[in-house]
Amino acid sequence: MAQFVDRAPLTARAGNGGNGCVSFHREKFVQNGGPDGGDGGRGGDVVLLADPNMHTLLDFRFRSRYEAENGGNGGPGRMTGKRGENLVIKVPVGTVVRDRATDALVADMYEAGREKVLLSGGRGGWGNARFATPTRQAPNFAKPGLKTEKREFVLELKSIADVGLVGYPNVGKSTILSVVTAARPKIANYHFTTLTPNLGLVRQAGTDFVMADIPGIIEGASDGAGLGLAFLRHIERTRLLLHVIDMSGSEGRDPWEDYEHINRELQAYGELKSRPQIIVANKMDLPEAQVQLDRFTARLNGEAPVYAVSAATKRGFQELMNAVVRRLSELPPPAPFEETELPQALPGEVGKFEVSRHDGVFEVSGPAITHLIDSVNFEDEESMNWFHHTLRSAGIIDALREAGAREGSTVRMDDMEFDFID
Repeated sequence: MAQFVDRAPLTARAGNGGNGCVSFHREKFVQNGGPDGGDGGRGGDVVLLADPNMHTLLDFRFRSRYEAENGGNGGPGRMTGKRGENLVIKVPVGTVVRDRATDALVADMYEAGREKVLLSGGRGGWGNARFATPTRQAPNFAKPGLKTEKREFVLELKSIADVGLVGYPNVGKSTILSVVTAARPKIANYHFTTLTPNLGLVRQAGTDFVMADIPGIIEGASDGAGLGLAFLRHIERTRLLLHVIDMSGSEGRDPWEDYEHINRELQAYGELKSRPQIIVANKMDLPEAQVQLDRFTARLNGEAPVYAVSAATKRGFQELMNAVVRRLSELPPPAPFEETELPQALPGEVGKFEVSRHDGVFEVSGPAITHLIDSVNFEDEESMNWFHHTLRSAGIIDALREAGAREGSTVRMDDMEFDFID
């Protein structure tokens, strides 16, 4: 059986855009053909796909780096470069993706077959045919494709289940799951037998629903104690909680204290305290269980419905499952988590920039400055004219002047240095 992994790293990069082409039309009897360089192709996207056949993130422990295909360069005859192939990454249904740098939730793969573009490919650069104007009839420059950057993410698997079994270790959750479903979880009489969430399908009164046995939660779980912190995420999507309690007190614990401790952990973790609950009083076949149940229900004072069962003798489950079906019919389906859109590849414009001064040199920096410099053919007069026009329209010339630059001052942009011309 594959190892269960519910948290894994992911590093991904969308494809770079292809470069535009510098080309001029050539054929017999045509001495001065116009520019016909084609645009570069768009880079491939990184796409997530929720695969119902995957149940663990184990694959990402062996491979965590993914890169989509780059776009092809443009060609002569206005030939557009080949678009890069999208890279599809399959993840289990229920996986959420967080941006490692900001911890923002950027994708919730809550439904089988759902696709989500995680990273968009870079736009292809323009060929020189795009820069032809009545006054610039032979542009000898083109734009490079937009370069993309690697981004780091964290994958978290949150089980998709309608009903979650919660409670202290060794209270009988796994046994209950085996009684009401076809699931066969590992069962033994010691704490933390269950090391992974076990899911089973329940068919009751013409209704099917998924039940999850969540590894035992102990006091302090929301702060990282025991196994609780690692698996509390698996009940975030459940619509109904079955709070299983050892009503016999067979391990010397008090049922009421167990009930309060678990609820405190659910509340500390988030909104789980407000999740509807049904109390499952288990181990009713053991001595003292009935006495403990009477005390428990008296203190509960109708706060939640209570159903007495014995997983060992398989008694009381018909009434419990009927109650679960009725309660589920009243509850809305789970809502997907709100997603935050990642900033995608930069457009070709200069956008935001900063001007600073170091040792008498004025430096212009910004996210698109490198792209601008790569677009210029510094040996071509028309390309330089376009470059100066772009600097003026973007406000860089005015910003340099305000920073103190004068005619002949040294300006550095990326790896290029040149004299300031007002």
